[in-house]
Amino acid sequence: MKIHNTLTKQVEAIKPIDSKKLGIYSCGPTVYNRVHIGNLSSFIHADLINRVARASDYEVKHVMNFTDIDDKTIKRSNELCPNLSPEEALLKLTEAEINQFTEDAKEVGIDTSKIEFIKATASIDKMKNIILELIEHNDAYVADDGVYFSIENYTKNGHIYGQLSNIDASSTSSSRINNDEYDKDNIHDFALWKFKTSNEPSWDFEINGTNYPGRPGWHIECSAMSVSSLNMPFDIHTGGIDLIFPHHENEIAQSTATQGNKLANYFVHNEHMLIDGHKMSKSLNNFYTLADIESKNMQKMALRMLVLQAHYRTQAHFSWENLASAENRLKSYRAMADLRWQPTSSDSKITAEQIEATYNSMLESVKDDLDTPNALATLSQFEKEVSAAGIPPQLVESFKDFVVNVDELLGLNISTDDIDQKAKGLITERLLARSNGDYKKSDELREQLEEQGIGVRDLADTTLWYHL
Repeated sequence: MKIHNTLTKQVEAIKPIDSKKLGIYSCGPTVYNRVHIGNLSSFIHADLINRVARASDYEVKHVMNFTDIDDKTIKRSNELCPNLSPEEALLKLTEAEINQFTEDAKEVGIDTSKIEFIKATASIDKMKNIILELIEHNDAYVADDGVYFSIENYTKNGHIYGQLSNIDASSTSSSRINNDEYDKDNIHDFALWKFKTSNEPSWDFEINGTNYPGRPGWHIECSAMSVSSLNMPFDIHTGGIDLIFPHHENEIAQSTATQGNKLANYFVHNEHMLIDGHKMSKSLNNFYTLADIESKNMQKMALRMLVLQAHYRTQAHFSWENLASAENRLKSYRAMADLRWQPTSSDSKITAEQIEATYNSMLESVKDDLDTPNALATLSQFEKEVSAAGIPPQLVESFKDFVVNVDELLGLNISTDDIDQKAKGLITERLLARSNGDYKKSDELREQLEEQGIGVRDLADTTLWYHL
C-alpha cells in the first residue's frame, strides 16, 4: 500500500510501526453545526484509507476526534441555549451535532463501526498533562490570558517548526494568538489553555500551585487524543489540506517538543471540494449539506461517488450536474449488482477469472496512492460487459462475493436485496402482456413497478429488473 506523505512530498510504501497493525488518526468534525458536503469529502477519504488498509490485510485502529469544545461550539451553544449554563448549553449542542454527524457519515458510506470516536471534553486531563510537561521544559509559558506555546524556544531547542509546509522566518510574529483559527500568513505563539471568560465552560487547572480555570485551545486537543490512543509516533495522520497550517504544524510542535521527533510517520491530506471555483466553506456561505441533496430527490450516496471520481490529491468540483452524473453511475453499478438475482443462460462469456481479475485490478489501483478514478474506470468497463452478457448460473456465488468485496473496498453500497414475489409476479404478467401485443397493459405494469422503485430492461427473450 502506497500513499503520498506530506512530510516528504513523495508517494511512499507504508511501513507500519507494528508489522501488520496500522494506527490511523483523523481530524474529525467541529460539532457546532451540521457538516457540509465539503467536510464530508475529507471523512470519506479517511474512511477509504481505512478500507484499503483492511483490504491489504492490515489490522487497523482508526481514531477520529469530535472537537466539542472550541470558539465555535461555545459561541453557537450560547446563542441557541441562552438560558442554560455554559456547560449545559455546550453539551446539548454538541451531543445533537455528534448524532447528526454520525447519521450523515453512515449515509455516505463511512463505516463508523470501524472508527473509534473520542470527544475532546473527555480528554481534558490528558491535555493538562501535556501542557504541564511543556511548561516544565520551557516550551510553554503562562501569560495574562492563557498558557501559550513558545515557537522561539521550540526552535532554539533544535526542533523544526514547519515540517509539513514551507514557513518563512520573516512571517514569524512576536504577538500571541488566542483564536483557535487564525490567518495563515503569520506565525504566532498559540494558546494551549485559555483562561476562563464569561459564558464559557471551564475546568480547573493547577499550575505551580495556582489554579487557572479555563479550557483548552484547539490544537492541543488533537495531540492529546491521538497520542493517548495510538502512542507516538503512530502510522498515519489524515485531514484536509487546509489543516496543514496552522493546525497540524502546531500539533507536531507541541507533541514533539518534549519527546521524539515525529508525531506520525505519514501525513495524508486531501484537497478541497470546490463550488464555482471556490473552496466550499461556511464562512463564504457557499456550501450544501446532505439535506440539500435530499431536497433534490437525489441519492446521498451519489456524493461518495462524486468524491471518489476525483483523486484525493486533486480538487473535486461540485455542481448539481456533476452530482446527477455521479448518481447515474452509481445506479448503473447497482443495476449490475442486481444481476446476481437474475442469472442468465450458461453461454454468458463472463468468466470466474475475469471477475477475480477485475477486483484485483481495482484493489491494486487503490493501493497505489488511493487511485479511485482508475479503480472506478475498471469497474465501469466490467459493468458494461456484465450488463451485455449477464451472469451465468454457475458464477452467481463468485459474482455475489465480488459485489460484497467491492462494497467493502469502496463503500458505495451497490449491493441490494432481491425483489419480492409480488414484484416478480408483475414482471411475469408484463412479459405475458408484451408477448400478446398488449403494450398498453405492459406500460401500466411498468409504471406500477417504477412506483415500487423497480425499473425493467427488455431483452429479446426476457426482462431484467433493477433498482431505481
